[in-house]
Amino acid sequence: MIELKKITSFANNRNNTIIMKFVQQGLLVLFSVAVMLFSSCSKKQIPVSSKSYSADAASAEMQAFARGGVERNLKTGRKKPKHVIRTAEKYIGTPHCMGGANKKCMDCSGLTYVSFAKNKIEIPRNSQEQARYGRLIFDRNDLKRGDLVFFTKSYNTSDYITHVGIYVGNNKFIHASTSSGVIITPLDNQWWSQRFVFGTRVF
Repeated sequence: MIELKKITSFANNRNNTIIMKFVQQGLLVLFSVAVMLFSSCSKKQIPVSSKSYSADAASAEMQAFARGGVERNLKTGRKKPKHVIRTAEKYIGTPHCMGGANKKCMDCSGLTYVSFAKNKIEIPRNSQEQARYGRLIFDRNDLKRGDLVFFTKSYNTSDYITHVGIYVGNNKFIHASTSSGVIITPLDNQWWSQRFVFGTRVF
């Protein structure tokens, strides 16, 4: 009877060890999958075509954003891209702060908002809504001076569009970055090129 208890106890311990190994392996697999999913979320989103919002060509996030309205007309009057760019350049060196829209401090959509407003062009205050105006441009090679450029996942938020700048030509854009304030940056900068989703032509 005692031997039987020992055998039973040994078997139970052995079974527990096997179960624990399976659990550990399962947790390892789940962790690996989670890491892969997290990494994929930081990659550039696949944008939709301005002509056809095909699920095969677009991410679910872009689809949801597009359903809120895109390619709205912006009344720019007789103003030219150079006027808005010139205004934005006056803020170069201004430090960054969330909600800022003056020489004291500036955030990304504050820069675009002020640069357009001072030229009597009315646009929304935040980047998510600014992205709904103008013809969508997905190929960076097609960008022209004065186009707005939009980015995703530059910080943690429920909004799809998280950053905006103004294309100034020569593959560069002016924007208010968190680390450097208002600055001109190459579009092929690794951080921003991975997060670029589209531009819009408002002029």
